[in-house]
Amino acid sequence: MVEKCPKYNSTASSISLTVYSEYQQAFEKANQNYLYWDKVKYLSPKGLKAEDFWNAVQHSRRFWASSFSFPCCEFFFRETSAMQELLHLFDMHFGGTLASSNIISEKNRQYYLLSSIMEEAIASSQMEGASTTRKVAKEMLRKQAKPKDKSQQMIVNNYKTIRFVSEHKNDDLTPELLLEIHRQITEKTLDDSNDEGRFRTDDNIFIVNGITGEVAHEPPACSLIKKSVRQICNFVNNEKGKFIHPIIKAIILHFLISYLHPFVDGNGRTARSLFYWFILKKGYWLTEFLSISRIIYKSKVQYEKAFLYTEQDDFDLGYFIHYNLKVLKQAFEELQLYLERKSKEEHAILEYRIPILNERQMQLVKMYSDRPSSVFTSKDLQTRFNVSVKTIRSDLEGLVQEGLLEPLAMNKRLVGYARSNNFELRLREIKGN
Repeated sequence: MVEKCPKYNSTASSISLTVYSEYQQAFEKANQNYLYWDKVKYLSPKGLKAEDFWNAVQHSRRFWASSFSFPCCEFFFRETSAMQELLHLFDMHFGGTLASSNIISEKNRQYYLLSSIMEEAIASSQMEGASTTRKVAKEMLRKQAKPKDKSQQMIVNNYKTIRFVSEHKNDDLTPELLLEIHRQITEKTLDDSNDEGRFRTDDNIFIVNGITGEVAHEPPACSLIKKSVRQICNFVNNEKGKFIHPIIKAIILHFLISYLHPFVDGNGRTARSLFYWFILKKGYWLTEFLSISRIIYKSKVQYEKAFLYTEQDDFDLGYFIHYNLKVLKQAFEELQLYLERKSKEEHAILEYRIPILNERQMQLVKMYSDRPSSVFTSKDLQTRFNVSVKTIRSDLEGLVQEGLLEPLAMNKRLVGYARSNNFELRLREIKGN
């Protein structure tokens, strides 16, 4: 829960303008970081009451704000220069087609995409209570194994839904598409399966602080859901009127679905999926390679506070927008580090470059060299390398013929592949040739 802020006093606006010109530096610090009352009160210049300074900050935000009205809520926000700087960064790196080969090579594109979707599916589910490790979850997704419990089912649902929204990125948003996304993301995870892909029909929904029991959010009445959803769809699909940057529009969509809470459960996962859907729809292809939910999961308290700050401060959505733009920036920085690490790993594979082996086989040799006790099946490796079972099995059998691997019968039908006893010796011999 957050400290309630003093209410905005519009009659003090003339005083606010005078204060702004005198204490511009303090104002800039408060606004560029879109700080809430709990921090702004400590920035108040000497000789000025914290409440008066806060009121002036609020006035400066409202003076430059854009406002929007929906049946479920009315909100506003000021687009600060800090936001514009981040949006420019994203425009330069996330969209278009010319820069794609400079960031992610076509050769590795599918591998990185699968890895990022897995990370996103796992983190988004963990935020909503899925209890499993990344290692176990990734192994399940790679093997396309049947989920063993609700947590694993949530992750599989998230994974499939991300693929679904990517395939439907050219569609308009409709109530039917929204319901289908929710159905996919909640399949076999709700107490009542009839609630999958169905709007809630009562107001018995409260978001409660797990420690204090205090109600943090009471969603709008269910009677407003269908009308609000129709207007949200119009807002998202409408390209005319006042321009709203697509990334900000995606963040607004994320907030509206989360705030409206149109379903009995799965609202957060649905909202984050719609964010992805709209960003991809607008051509920001790199977003598909970002694990945004992993960053949110690591800063979940700030994520929740961004909602609470918005509600407490008369629906000033600037807090939520500023937070999500910072998350995108951090996710992009993590992707850059990941790609740099993978590039170094590729260079390391060069020491295994052997004319008689193809590139996948060289990667397999390095995998077995790094993890001597590993046993892989062709199905394990199919998803990792994004090839057919027949292709990867041919690669493995080729390594068996070269004396690097040996097959192990795991059961009557399943064959695994492990390092041969003479792996190191045989590798040196082949390289010597």
